[in-house]
Amino acid sequence: MKKRDTRILLVDDEPDILEIIGYNLSSEGYQISTAENGVEAIAKAKKHRPHLIVLDVMMPEMDGIEACEKIRAIPELSETVITFLTARGEDYSQVAGFEAGADDYITKPIKPKVLISKVKALLRRFKEDSEAESTVKIGNLTINREEYKILKGKQEIILPRKEFELLALLASRPGKVFKREDILDRVWGNEVVVGGRTIDVHIRKLREKIGDERFKTVKGVGYKFVV
Repeated sequence: MKKRDTRILLVDDEPDILEIIGYNLSSEGYQISTAENGVEAIAKAKKHRPHLIVLDVMMPEMDGIEACEKIRAIPELSETVITFLTARGEDYSQVAGFEAGADDYITKPIKPKVLISKVKALLRRFKEDSEAESTVKIGNLTINREEYKILKGKQEIILPRKEFELLALLASRPGKVFKREDILDRVWGNEVVVGGRTIDVHIRKLREKIGDERFKTVKGVGYKFVV
């Protein structure tokens, strides 16, 4: 995916931040649109279908957490990458963001070069993986990598992008224990800094949606998918 074809939605109630971030990313060649609150963000997301949304947490009318949850409920935006941009660095806020369906968490202020590096890392998942098998069937579970769809029997399950990629990774080798560091590297990328509880939050949500019996924790090592 070329930069000129990549759409990024920036959402923040501070015009200066929108201007600075927008300038740096548009200078890199990305298509930029902006919104100043969660309500406007949802409308812009539906209209432009961005590949990436950089979303502030504390905003008027509708905060970023609620906006993220509503965006994740829109099927045509299921592949959109969402990262929160906020001055708040508390653990509970980060966990709330991941539970709402965010893929990453960026604390401001952030240097332009670091931001660009993170954006590139977040967008890596849009690159085509010609070596990956497009459809995987395990028991009553069907994983379609190309369409980002999950079928549990005849029931379609919509997953946020990182939950899907985590499930696809674990299910690619049933019974294999994936170390935590390997999961972070292959799902989030080694350029993206995420909290230590990120994997745990995503596994918990997968257990709720796919089935608790499908995921086994290997204490001190990582996780594996159980058939």
